[in-house]
Amino acid sequence: MAKAKASNPASDNRVRLQQLLLQKAALKQDIADDAETVFKEIKKTIKVELEALRDLVPDKRVRLHFQERGDYEIHVFVGSDVLVFSLHQNVFRLPDTNPLWCTPYFETDERKGYFSVIHVYNFLAESLLQNRLDDSGYLISRIFVNYDRHFFVEGRTQLSAIFRDTARNAWSDAVCTLVVQMCFAYAMSFDLYIPPYEMQEEISVNQMHYMGETLKLQTGKRLGFRMKSDEADIS
Repeated sequence: MAKAKASNPASDNRVRLQQLLLQKAALKQDIADDAETVFKEIKKTIKVELEALRDLVPDKRVRLHFQERGDYEIHVFVGSDVLVFSLHQNVFRLPDTNPLWCTPYFETDERKGYFSVIHVYNFLAESLLQNRLDDSGYLISRIFVNYDRHFFVEGRTQLSAIFRDTARNAWSDAVCTLVVQMCFAYAMSFDLYIPPYEMQEEISVNQMHYMGETLKLQTGKRLGFRMKSDEADIS
């Protein structure tokens, strides 16, 4: 009677590693490549929208321009605001506790639960132009894109209400335009207001020395602006 071939732990480990590389590493690379394509489409759409707005708003005092900061970040100046679109270069898996795993779309294929993330931050334009390092910006949206080029949005804009169903949300040129326009609208829907007196009644000598150049009192969207609404009036 032939003896069973002895298991080789090293070979078994290599097989498991091979499966992980083929299944997960390749999958993550595919998702990263797709997300980079989506980000390029966002940058292209931003340029188109800024050109269209410039035709509609010829006043040169109104800021409507952008700056690319490498391949994965773009600063978009819209009036008194700056929107920073940033593509994270890692791929993430939804936590096991996320209720999306219980939906048919994710139950049929675990790979659909892996996403690249595009962050959208809002800053005051003067914060960047005057290099006010103590000023704050705020995350207004996170766009999650999977290998299927399906996506969902988290955040404060109306986008999170419109694009919450990943199974039905496929990325397209029309979607890209809507995302860019609504991010613009959300950033501009805040009104400047005077911060409470108590917030500015005490300053340091260092702040006083620099006040003539750039007001170093901390400023941010939540400190320097009042939200009219958490919902941008664009659909």
